Amino acid sequence: MEQEKRDVIAESLVATAIVLAGLASYQEGSVVSRTVIDKKSGTVTFFAFDKGQGLSEHTAPYDAMVCILEGNADISISGKPVHAKAGDMVIMPANQPHALSAPDRFKMLLIMIRS
Repeated sequence: MEQEKRDVIAESLVATAIVLAGLASYQEGSVVSRTVIDKKSGTVTFFAFDKGQGLSEHTAPYDAMVCILEGNADISISGKPVHAKAGDMVIMPANQPHALSAPDRFKMLLIMIRS
């Protein structure tokens, strides 16, 4: 049963071409997220960050890749600053502290590989 709950693909996205940046709109003062795929082996999540928003420093036990779709982001990985803009990708290694902040509004796709 737990496996069935985890193996989710957003049905409205299956077998169709979509504009990634259109998965969700910005919301003032907020971070919006939408799960695209959630499986035992990994997740794909869309985020829209309003200006000034972010994710505080944390670690994850899995490698993750961020793809900036729109705008630009400031990312810190083990204290190293990385500025990423639309079209860029950044790999965040497992078990290294990282944080993201929005100097301006931005949208991203987060791909996390669990195995």
